[in-house]
Amino acid sequence: MIMQSTSLKSQFLLNPAITYLNFGSFGACSKPLFEDYQKWQLELEYEPVQYITVNGPKYLQQSREALGGYIHCHADDIVFVTNPSYAVNIIAKSFPLQEGDEILGTNIEYGACDRIWNYYCKKAGAKYIRQPISLPIVSKEKLIEDFFKGLTSKTKAIFISHITSATALILPVEEICEIAKQKGLLTIVDGAHAPGHVPVDLSKLRADMYTGACHKWMMTPKGCSFLYIKKEFQDVFDPLLISWGYESATPSHSRFLDYHQMQGTRDFSAFLTVPKAVAFMKENNWPDIAAACRVLVQKNAERFYTLLHSNPISPINDAFIGQMISIPVNTPNPVALQKYLFEHYQIEVPVMKQDTDIYLRYSLNAFNSQEDLDKLYMALEEIIAKTDLLPIK
Repeated sequence: MIMQSTSLKSQFLLNPAITYLNFGSFGACSKPLFEDYQKWQLELEYEPVQYITVNGPKYLQQSREALGGYIHCHADDIVFVTNPSYAVNIIAKSFPLQEGDEILGTNIEYGACDRIWNYYCKKAGAKYIRQPISLPIVSKEKLIEDFFKGLTSKTKAIFISHITSATALILPVEEICEIAKQKGLLTIVDGAHAPGHVPVDLSKLRADMYTGACHKWMMTPKGCSFLYIKKEFQDVFDPLLISWGYESATPSHSRFLDYHQMQGTRDFSAFLTVPKAVAFMKENNWPDIAAACRVLVQKNAERFYTLLHSNPISPINDAFIGQMISIPVNTPNPVALQKYLFEHYQIEVPVMKQDTDIYLRYSLNAFNSQEDLDKLYMALEEIIAKTDLLPIK
């Protein structure tokens, strides 16, 4: 098995006293990327006017071009946002919902996005459908069948995660988007966990709208994400903030960019680190790093299922499991369990709820090793033996 090098582990700013098994929540910025971030921030403070009003559009263009090359789309079809929830708000707020319309999602979507769609659907008298997905997943075909059972004559769009949050499942978004387009539906993909984690090729994926985080698996500083909208739909979606880009005195070639990019005084330095992120991954042969992490995630899964007397929620293979996995746990208090692992063992790992189900999700990147997962295993053994936080039936 490929093991991560000590030199690469030293490239991260994480507290070495903490066993960090939660890359999935907020990522972790590498030192070269953080230094690049600070370089941009210093330039901003050195000459704010030139940075924001003169050089800013050029800098953002360069960053969009790097990102567009990485995810295979035109740079002018991307705008930067602070996080994917922000992007989904842009989509849901302007989506032309009518009374009785339906947006088809699943019951394993990210909770913040569930709330966004519920809010705007209720305002319009529409419905957000959280179609149940049978767990454990047995095949892509059965998952797709489950999903489209929620389709009705009122369905206007699908909303689907590329990789889910609480359940950590890679979903067959390519196949789902293809079927949805054949049915004349708009396709919206929440790819928060995808870029830098699994290949993303928007030239092949039939998504009309796609949002992803760069501050997760691409390792940029926090607050760097993007929204892609296919060109034919860009004028439908207004920015959340109306500012100088509206009826601009100096319009660019793209109203989409003007509306969403020209928003007054804000520090967009995090957005400008994307070229460095792409270069960092290329320099360190990130496909090999990701592959090694997937091996480590998957080869340890069975012993955690056995220890916690639980069962897999999908096949343990590359089709469904990447650099993170969720283990169902029986605990009366998930918040207390997560806190106990951190305070008593210095292990940062989430214990997450998805409706009534509870999952312990470990996620790995270049700085992790077998020793980290061994530490988690031994901690759980002790918690089972000494506390009531993990009653094993």
